[in-house]
Amino acid sequence: MRGAIMLRRSYNRVIALAATRAAPWWLFGLAFAEASFFPIPPDAMLVPMALAQPPRAWRLALICTLGSVIGGAFGYLIGYALFDQLAQPLLHAYHYEAAFQTFKDRYAEYGLWVILIKGLTPIPYKIVTIASGAASFNFPLFMAASVVTRGARFFIVAGLLRRFGEPVRDFIERRLTLVTSLVAIGVVGGFVILRYV
Repeated sequence: MRGAIMLRRSYNRVIALAATRAAPWWLFGLAFAEASFFPIPPDAMLVPMALAQPPRAWRLALICTLGSVIGGAFGYLIGYALFDQLAQPLLHAYHYEAAFQTFKDRYAEYGLWVILIKGLTPIPYKIVTIASGAASFNFPLFMAASVVTRGARFFIVAGLLRRFGEPVRDFIERRLTLVTSLVAIGVVGGFVILRYV
């Protein structure tokens, strides 16, 4: 209960920051933090900011992408160099131990596909970044996949908001999982076609 109250307060604070002059910097910081250790996704700021200034939606998506990819590199570092000191306590705090172990088991077999699919979906990206480092996954390939998946995720949100405005807000908040999952299927399908056709 106390954790839920703290999370709600953090979420409300993030929404309040979206209206400040320094909002783009906060958006970058939130995207960075969410990719490595923070529980609230940057969509919480991206949505109200893009609705307030639709012409800046693409720029805001770029800020989210850069913050998330750089934060992903930090998450990778946590998993690679500081797993016992930092990653284990983070995984324990968010009750992600079982999810992380399942993810790590799949990693040995599917590596790149895991990054591509998880990077697009709302499944906590910090699990992907930390596990990538813990598994010593190829870092340049990890970064390239992160750019593609995180960019696609944030640009889809920005594009929907720019095109449809406020009416699509409810759709994004309720059905973002469906939209990004369909994009993930398309990305994976594209790679399969390129590889086997």
